[in-house]
Amino acid sequence: MDNVSLLLVDDEQAILHMLKTVLLKEQFLDIDTVTTGEAAIEACNNKTYHCIVLDIMLPGKSGLEICPFLRQVTDAPILFLTAKTTDYDKLTGFAVGGDDYVAKPFNPLEVVARIKSLLKRYLPSKSAAISDHVPSNVNTSSPSTSEGVYDFGRFQVLEWAGELRIEGESVSCPALVFQLLLFFCKHPNRIFTKSDLYERVWGSEAISDDNTVMVHIHRIRERIEADPSNPVFLVNVRGLGYKLIQPEHVSRP
Repeated sequence: MDNVSLLLVDDEQAILHMLKTVLLKEQFLDIDTVTTGEAAIEACNNKTYHCIVLDIMLPGKSGLEICPFLRQVTDAPILFLTAKTTDYDKLTGFAVGGDDYVAKPFNPLEVVARIKSLLKRYLPSKSAAISDHVPSNVNTSSPSTSEGVYDFGRFQVLEWAGELRIEGESVSCPALVFQLLLFFCKHPNRIFTKSDLYERVWGSEAISDDNTVMVHIHRIRERIEADPSNPVFLVNVRGLGYKLIQPEHVSRP
């Protein structure tokens, strides 16, 4: 875990100390801690993190309030720590850019497990993006259809770079939003239920939640659709599930 950088954000020093101690034992060696949302934003402006653990109840601006600002400078997965467990609170966390949550009081080993689960989905795409190696048959200057590039006309998904391009422009895409979109791209024109998607993208170790899938579907549509309220790519098939439609004139890799 030498190359993994974590940021822990909580105003309770005891929680920061406990989490850092457990994470160090799990060989996470690069761990920064801050106690306010403003300090978290400053930290992310100065350093690249691979995962952020963010308490919702912070002094000053709450975790929910600063999350959109964090999303402007990082696409690292964000794990919320929250004493609020209603569906509304969970949906709010996902809507502002969070990727997962753990309810207080929590077992620190559960937090470690959630971090590892998020990193499994985040690091594979990023490791290719920061690697010196780029597939020889991939044109990095244009989103052409080739190995690891899924071209849907209006948008392209570059698997090897962990990148989403909309009409030729790179667009920020949080880790799990990207992974869900990538899964759809690899299986165009196929219908998947919310349970199918949760199992295939979030994994069996995650806590099943249909709302999580719906929020991430919405976040994909906000990026790839010209009119997210009337989607033409990522559509709902009533009573069956969701599918990503690939235009007939565009071929797959």
